[in-house]
Amino acid sequence: MNYCAIKKTDIADGPGVRVTLFVSGCRHHCKGCFQPETWDFNYGQPYTDKTRDELIEALSKPYIKGLTLLGGEPMEPDNQRTLVRLLKEIRERLPEKNVWCYTGCVLEKDLLAGSESDYRTEVTNEMLSYIDVLVDGEFVLEKRNLMLKFRGSENQRLIDLKKTLAEGRIITLEE
Repeated sequence: MNYCAIKKTDIADGPGVRVTLFVSGCRHHCKGCFQPETWDFNYGQPYTDKTRDELIEALSKPYIKGLTLLGGEPMEPDNQRTLVRLLKEIRERLPEKNVWCYTGCVLEKDLLAGSESDYRTEVTNEMLSYIDVLVDGEFVLEKRNLMLKFRGSENQRLIDLKKTLAEGRIITLEE
């Protein structure tokens, strides 16, 4: 997996001060995407153990609320296989930190067990289990709304993933 950037103090992509990892590779190609260069799976630099250590170190600061995964597309199969190891380590070493993930996938259509999707892998369920909030749905330029908190278009949902998985129905943060 490649990544294009790490922000160690981000306040735009989730509540509080966060560490944000922008991964490379995306097949959604949303019209109006704010980072089309991240569609290329080879863009940026390779994610390594050193990258993981840098992220864990940045997350360990007491003022950091959590990690946000952006892209590109974190739920691309190759990205999932790398990110699931990072998320597992964060849960073990820094359980008080929360994890937000932005995806162009739709949870019930592309990611949940039983969905027929190219995004489902052998690690999807495990990866979902480590995410607190999933911001799902492609960015739709015609539904762009600058007044929305933590998302760009009206079709995107802020899903409380822990509650959703526990109750078997979509529960958004607005509920």
